[in-house]
Amino acid sequence: MTRPPARAAVVPSALALTALLTVAACSAAGSGTAPAAAPASPAATAPSPAGAPTLTDAQAQAALITAGDLGEPWTPTQGAATWRDGLLKASADVPECGRLLDALYAEELFGPDARILAVAGLDDDWYQAQLHYQVVTHPPAEVDRTLAWLRTLPRSCGEFRAKAAGGRVQDGTVTEAALPKVGDARQGLRITLTSETADETTQLTLYVAAVRVGDDTITVTNGGVGEIFDSVTQAAVEIGAQRVAEVRKRGRVQV
Repeated sequence: MTRPPARAAVVPSALALTALLTVAACSAAGSGTAPAAAPASPAATAPSPAGAPTLTDAQAQAALITAGDLGEPWTPTQGAATWRDGLLKASADVPECGRLLDALYAEELFGPDARILAVAGLDDDWYQAQLHYQVVTHPPAEVDRTLAWLRTLPRSCGEFRAKAAGGRVQDGTVTEAALPKVGDARQGLRITLTSETADETTQLTLYVAAVRVGDDTITVTNGGVGEIFDSVTQAAVEIGAQRVAEVRKRGRVQV
């Protein structure tokens, strides 16, 4: 089996992202379409006027990130990762940690009342990682309440235990994960679930990010049992937040 190239060659670097955004801006200028992504600005992420409608389904689809945004080795997903049922579907010994695991497994970080407008799933074919990106509509006050809860989890779930399928016992950790300063409010977490058997040690690593951009919200989960890189999560957050802001801004101009 051919060993995958060093990760530095496939993770979007600051220079690569700059080039990506520049090309996107030039392409949009020629086509009459707003840039797919650009450096965030206060004006781009300002909340919409009171009573402004949420993104339409078409706008939410336009705000999705794609495999092309992240580059090789990312491709459109081929289906749910096998580790979701085997490791992430688990009961925790601390209620708040169990609530987090349930939300991650159901992919309902903001609860069942939040409406998911659009979803993109991407697979890393080299490292067997999977990234899910959602555009969500939910009252900003409720979003901020969930973000505040997420900020407490590195303390309440810094270390916990969880039991997964087949009685597999996992040691869990939750730490804060840095995010680019985009949007109006944000929170990132790094969750690990580690289990050992006589034959092997398995560790699921999951980066989770939620960002409110004005009245709209995006979430990113990036995880797997191989090498997982926070730089991919950060790139998805930065591109996605700016794309939502641009779609919203373009929609207001067209009204």
